[in-house]
Amino acid sequence: MKRLLQASTGIAVALTLVACGGSADPAEDETTTPAGETTTDAAPAEPVTITVLAAASLTDVFTELAEAYEAEHEGVTVELSFGSSTTLAQQIAEGVDADIFASAGTGALDSLPEDYAANGGEEVIATNVLEIAVQPGNPSGITGLEDFTRSDIDTVLCESEVPCGRAADQAFEAQNITPTPASREIDVRATLAKITLKEADAAIVYQSDVVAEDGVDGVQIPLDQNVVLEYPLVWFNTDEHTVGLAEFIAGPAGEKSLTNLGFSLPTP
Repeated sequence: MKRLLQASTGIAVALTLVACGGSADPAEDETTTPAGETTTDAAPAEPVTITVLAAASLTDVFTELAEAYEAEHEGVTVELSFGSSTTLAQQIAEGVDADIFASAGTGALDSLPEDYAANGGEEVIATNVLEIAVQPGNPSGITGLEDFTRSDIDTVLCESEVPCGRAADQAFEAQNITPTPASREIDVRATLAKITLKEADAAIVYQSDVVAEDGVDGVQIPLDQNVVLEYPLVWFNTDEHTVGLAEFIAGPAGEKSLTNLGFSLPTP
């Protein structure tokens, strides 16, 4: 009886609208503009947040790409968090929410659950190499890895547990050099800051960090003494915008931003 009463009420409303010159058809509820054009009110897109955790060395690239993606997708917010790849991977393993993770080097992936990409995917988006960051003009005359044993200058490295420190230690070990750094920093950006703040004379960072920072000069490390790091991009689900952002980063826009800021593209 309740259903019949609701239906009867609806019919009465419809008849009243017709009698008053209205329309019972929602498709005909349009607004006519002075130019004679008709418009319909569209519901705004549901807001979406994509959470991205990325290596500190990707700060400039991912900030640029996130802004570009947001500009193309109304209602989408890309929430970025940067730091040591090792620390970020451990946070994800402990339950921190993330849709996308980008690591400097593949070592941090060992901290993720064994089936971390089972519901998403993974792709190497770039490679990077080590470079020595020095004060503008290189006043200390830094020429290579051997200078990190000098007692007359202050040198800085990343902590051994993070990718930039692990790679630097690998390079020194291969050359039988024992460095004597004044300090080891939490990630590559903190290490680079020691140079930009003029608190150290030389630091081992990534080539991309030297390219991105105007306040330092770079001394290249020969490839046969260097370490090449791959940058894997991992997405943990197949939500529309998670996959869309991952494809955007791995696509032409991402490739352009990465190469402009000192990264190299992986060999096909």
